[in-house]
Amino acid sequence: MTLSILQPLRLGVPGLALLAMASSMVLVSADWHVAPAGSDTNPGSKAKPFATLERARDAVRELKREGRLPNHGLTIWIRGGDYVRTNTLELTSADSGEASAPIVWRAYRDERVRLLGGRTLTGFVPVTDAVVLARLDENARDRVLHLDVRQVGIGDFGEMRSRGFGRATTPAHCELFFGGKPMTLARWPNQGQFEKITGFPEAAGKGDDHGGKIGDLPGGFLFSGDRPKRWRDMSELWVHGYWAWDWANSYEHVGSLDNSTGLIKTAAPHGLYGFRKGQRFYFLNVLEELNQPGEWFLDRTSGLLYFWPPAPVATALVTRTRGGTEIPETTLSLLDQPLLKLTSASHITFQGLTLEATRGNAIEIRGGEDNRIAGCLIRNIGNNGVVIEGGRGHGVLSCDIFDTGDGGVTLSGGDRQTLTPGGHFVENCHFQRQGRWSKCYVPAVLMSGVGMRVSHNLIHDHPHCAILFTGNDHLIEFNDIHHIALETGDVGAIYTGRDYSFRGNKIRHNYIHETGGVGMGSMGVYMDDCVSGTEIFGNIFYKVHWAMFIGGGRDHRVENNIFVDCDPAVRADGRGLDKSPVWRGMVDDYMRKQLHAVPLALYRERYPEMRSLDGYYGPPDGPAIEGGAFNGIPPEGNVIRRNIAVGKWLEAGWNTKKELLDLRDNLTGEDPEFVASHATDFGLRKGSPAWKLGFHRIPVEKLGLQIDSHRRTISSSSLPKR
Repeated sequence: MTLSILQPLRLGVPGLALLAMASSMVLVSADWHVAPAGSDTNPGSKAKPFATLERARDAVRELKREGRLPNHGLTIWIRGGDYVRTNTLELTSADSGEASAPIVWRAYRDERVRLLGGRTLTGFVPVTDAVVLARLDENARDRVLHLDVRQVGIGDFGEMRSRGFGRATTPAHCELFFGGKPMTLARWPNQGQFEKITGFPEAAGKGDDHGGKIGDLPGGFLFSGDRPKRWRDMSELWVHGYWAWDWANSYEHVGSLDNSTGLIKTAAPHGLYGFRKGQRFYFLNVLEELNQPGEWFLDRTSGLLYFWPPAPVATALVTRTRGGTEIPETTLSLLDQPLLKLTSASHITFQGLTLEATRGNAIEIRGGEDNRIAGCLIRNIGNNGVVIEGGRGHGVLSCDIFDTGDGGVTLSGGDRQTLTPGGHFVENCHFQRQGRWSKCYVPAVLMSGVGMRVSHNLIHDHPHCAILFTGNDHLIEFNDIHHIALETGDVGAIYTGRDYSFRGNKIRHNYIHETGGVGMGSMGVYMDDCVSGTEIFGNIFYKVHWAMFIGGGRDHRVENNIFVDCDPAVRADGRGLDKSPVWRGMVDDYMRKQLHAVPLALYRERYPEMRSLDGYYGPPDGPAIEGGAFNGIPPEGNVIRRNIAVGKWLEAGWNTKKELLDLRDNLTGEDPEFVASHATDFGLRKGSPAWKLGFHRIPVEKLGLQIDSHRRTISSSSLPKR
């Protein structure tokens, strides 16, 4: 521990008095140090550091109990190396700092500090078992290695459980990582390819609300092909698929597979939907399909892990070859808990750490105030990167969050009964490859409640949506979002839906571009199922399918946006007027209940446009309107103004028409006169006709990631020209 106290300037009576006071003076500064080679019997100084994070935590508690917490806070300096975690580091209110005296857990200078929830594996050797070799493809036999993980002390692999749409989040099974990237559990067809459902037993079929036919879950589904005939052991065979819809996936354990008929029955408990002909699926966890680099398989009975490494693996703890080339690390995730957990703790910062290879969430924060996760690398996580529930003013700042099995950051806070904001935020973070397992509705950022902010983030390479929110008064701004919806359809880069009371949300100055999508494709901003009252201002949409989609809602303001090469720029419908059972049940039942679940008097005061719903759902101080003919809710009050569109402009259908939209001052039929011909240079010339319509400049220099004290460089950018 490094101490600093005021010293007398000279001897003599005043100096002696000051010296006498020093022993009782509150410490001005105090630092603890932790290092992998330290000892918990050390004093925690730089020269003699602690060995464990728990010892540093306890040292902070001792200072607080004794009333010696420095008046400007305290830093725990963590020296470089791996801190292998077999349990969660949990902090509570006893570990809190104060607003003017935070507790900072920080990597020492630029040293790599890693909280590791798994084990680094060495000692892989070629497969020699003739039975196993016979099961492998011929081209894989001299390339697949194996390791007996039980012999190195690993016995708990976790369980493979059904996960995905409609399933509860549980810790993932163990996973293999190589060179900092997740490897692929042996599957067929190989990555990026799918089989198709060819049908289902006729007796199991039934109609659905969309005029098609869907197979009953217990009845199973059919596929064609004889590939499974070569698989020797199917006791741990799983299937992953988009069984009925392109926005709902799940992993299911195979209960039985009949090679003579192609009938597959999945084991209970079953998912939410049945099987639809033509939908996609693949098999996984099959040793015989370990047939390309990067695939692996674990025999849970024998404890043998089989792996076709994409590059040479370490055979011992030596990490470099004779030529000096670094050998990539092979890691197996084991911890089934968070690496960090803050419960009712406040004013704590974790800075500059790497958190890796837990089967659960990387970080959980519940309750408390003003905690920060800053400048951290969070990767190779089984569930979510950071989960924040309740409390006030927590932030994730300038972090890189890569390769999570579920989502990136989840924010929940504020009070929708009083519209009190939670104040949580995600700022200047880089998200890549979320949804490794769950795929759908596991966005880079998920917000619920009141008053959150998501700004200056880079989000890409996602199978589904980038930002999903519910609630009120959220701000989504200056984000760069591209290459999302890479494996799903009917999805938005920014998405919300199905509640008339989700109001006060602002989506402004984002760059959404080059999105994917299967089936129905993808949307840039997706206001689904009659959600209403969102401001969409100053965004740039480039090569997005349905860039701005209003799905039956009211009171949206779509203003001052640029749309280039979209199909179309704006699409709107009036699904709230549809009288079919599915929409009547949604609009006239579910939406009514949601509306009357909040204090309508407060909401009508905060969001005056909501008063127009009284004629359909009843006034806030009276009973809801019941009975009578269902006439639906028209998509009124949508303002679409001062936008620029190059390419296809507007579509309106399904119970609505263009005349119901407030269209004003949009530049859609002439050249906007961009500064340059480059496809992503959206600056406007001085003579652009858009200026005469009142168009406001979009501050592209503020888009995406920014240099700050935690993010010193930005390696690459897909942003518009500045």
